[in-house]
Amino acid sequence: MTVEIRVPALGESLTTATVARWLKNSGDYVQHDETIVELETDKVSVEVTAPSAGRLEDCVAMGTEVEIGGLLGVVDETAEAPAAAEPAPAPEAAAPAPEPVAAPVASPARITSPAPEAPKPVSAVPAPKLSSHEARERRVPMSRLRQTIARNLKAAQNTAAILTTFNEIDMSAAKALRAEYKDEFEKKHDGARLGFMSFFARAVVGALKDYPAINAQIEGDEIVYRDFVNLGIAVGTERGLVVPVLHDADQMSFAELERRIADYGKRARTGGLKLEELSHGTFSITNGGIFGSLLSTPILNTPQSGILGMHAIQDRPVVRDGHIVIRPMMYVALSYDHRIVDGREAVSFLVRIKQLVEDPRRLLLDL
Repeated sequence: MTVEIRVPALGESLTTATVARWLKNSGDYVQHDETIVELETDKVSVEVTAPSAGRLEDCVAMGTEVEIGGLLGVVDETAEAPAAAEPAPAPEAAAPAPEPVAAPVASPARITSPAPEAPKPVSAVPAPKLSSHEARERRVPMSRLRQTIARNLKAAQNTAAILTTFNEIDMSAAKALRAEYKDEFEKKHDGARLGFMSFFARAVVGALKDYPAINAQIEGDEIVYRDFVNLGIAVGTERGLVVPVLHDADQMSFAELERRIADYGKRARTGGLKLEELSHGTFSITNGGIFGSLLSTPILNTPQSGILGMHAIQDRPVVRDGHIVIRPMMYVALSYDHRIVDGREAVSFLVRIKQLVEDPRRLLLDL
């Protein structure tokens, strides 16, 4: 009998996927639970395994868009597993080739007509010439994820009234605290490394409590306020930007934040994130500083109302108590939806982030 291979449930709000790659070909023998095909959704790749052992047949073509429950192919359980390949027998010695026999030469008396004329060559139609630019171009179809990123970014610009405000943060205290405790922190928390992202994550959680509109969103004619923080952390991958979400980040410790951020980053790059780990974000952080960015204006991750942009830490001269000193400084940017967030709130939110990161003791004392 044959067993059907169906598109599995893909998660919240996802109804279709694209057949990205078959790992087995039609006619191949597959084992039960062996991964045979990858589906690409708007958010992540989904691997589909064989429901039973047998011969794979009737595979849907790559690039086909399929719905949840749609048929991908079948497995013929009656097919026998291929036998192990036996070594090929040694080739027998070849028989000696016969000696060539000289062809008889025609006598001149037998030639009764001259040789026919050779046919004239047919002139080939010249191929159209490509311009120097066209000859050096490649056309590659956009992946489903890249198409979704493009749609969402354009939708954010078309829907929200996006405005960005900036500030700068002296990272001296955070760097000193990290340098003093990073080794002890890593030993105590099973290898979790103390990074700067957890400082900003905790600072964002504290600032959102003071300015809840930045953690809210517009739905129709209503504003939805939240008493929790689902914090998205943007991760750049070869397939594009993904934003895994730390659900209930306001309930997490430094160590848990660091473990989850590191885990999400690793699995984002290998395509191992689950769909529920990419949903229900209420505020996002993006760190262009890891790529060397000094300043940027991040675009909202709709329908969220705010996103914080971190940037590179750079030693710069600043004035402290009337003296010019060198400090490790970071520019930060807050892009927000001006329809729901006033400028005063946005500026105050960013100042609050600055206060908390410049004096990390406030994070521990909830001040």
